[in-house]
Amino acid sequence: MKKSVICFCVFLLLGSSLILASCGVFFTEEPALETVLDGPIDGLSQAQLQTFKVGDEEFGRVFTPATGLGPIFVEASCAACHTADGKGHPSTNLTRFGVGDPSDAARFDYLLHLGGPQLQHRSVMGYEAEKLPDIHGLARSVRSAPIVTGLGLIEAIPESEILRYADPDDADGDGISGRPNYVKPPAFFEPVIGHTSVEGKIFGRFGRKATAINLLQQVAEAYLNDMGITSDFLMQDLYNPLVGGPSGDNAPDPEVPAATVRAVTFYMQTLRPPSRRDADDPTVKQGEALFAQSGCAKCHVPSMKTGKSPIAALHEKTVFLYSDLLLHDMGPKLADHFPEGSATGNEWRTTPLWGLGVIGNLLGGQPFYMHDGRAKTLEEAIDLHGGEAQKSRDHFFALKDNEKAALLAFLRSL
Repeated sequence: MKKSVICFCVFLLLGSSLILASCGVFFTEEPALETVLDGPIDGLSQAQLQTFKVGDEEFGRVFTPATGLGPIFVEASCAACHTADGKGHPSTNLTRFGVGDPSDAARFDYLLHLGGPQLQHRSVMGYEAEKLPDIHGLARSVRSAPIVTGLGLIEAIPESEILRYADPDDADGDGISGRPNYVKPPAFFEPVIGHTSVEGKIFGRFGRKATAINLLQQVAEAYLNDMGITSDFLMQDLYNPLVGGPSGDNAPDPEVPAATVRAVTFYMQTLRPPSRRDADDPTVKQGEALFAQSGCAKCHVPSMKTGKSPIAALHEKTVFLYSDLLLHDMGPKLADHFPEGSATGNEWRTTPLWGLGVIGNLLGGQPFYMHDGRAKTLEEAIDLHGGEAQKSRDHFFALKDNEKAALLAFLRSL
């Protein structure tokens, strides 16, 4: 981006006097990498950069009814939820809903006949959007879109590397029992070396409850469920079952080809990971030590290693994600009572903390933390932690003020 110079003078008319109030020179320039999230990972070839560019353009593409939007949807583009490749604003939150036993997906009714499990609260003109049903005991799981950078590195982490941190029975007695979510793969799932099957289910690592196995699944399902866009992977248009079969969407299916879905998938695979800031600052270093002492790093594991990858830029790299990618019971304050796969209504996948310090930059100066954006400050976010994180939460609030400030400075450096 070229620098632009703006010189302006402001004059205030007071009675008959003309007073020069201010005159200055202002510059706009390329933002520092550590203050933003977008951009390709280092090491891509020219051909890969071209695919990245195509995926970037498609990620920002705004759909219309003429190009296949809807007839019911949440947003009209990927970028509408993932602001500057970052976390979604609460105004773009999505809702999943159902009713039944929150401890077991097999005994939970996802209300497919009423439009579940995801609410598409918008529609094209002339078609009726979905509404939450008025049912006693309805579970509502409200979620913000997560940061999408660095996901290719997460995808390249071997399953065995992640499962090293699993302790479903809390064998070590530390009160933390992270466990994997095994989910039924979609019909278009493409098996790769390293995926293991447990009773026909595959280990999930993406999404708030780790219900997506890989990024191709995540992208194809987001096209359909969030925008009502069909693809070669999911050909059936969404519709409101209380209104009737699809109408108002006259675009031929598939509305995007497989090549587009794969380009967006590659884009997400090769978005660079968030950059650190002030990592060598003494206060940040003190906060990092306190983070570990508080037990936070038991779930927010600082780093893992990728394995073999067909994308050289992702091959055998250290990933500073601050997550174990496993499910944890986070207590009643964060419970959504909405089970998915083997995740219960009290469990969430540990959210990676990288990029935490730049969320506010991308959302107009106000960060919105947690899976639904309910927390306005890091202190509020920490206070919401319960269940397996209760001891760490209590440890933080027992710290001296200067120690709390140091730990928060560390989090803002990520």
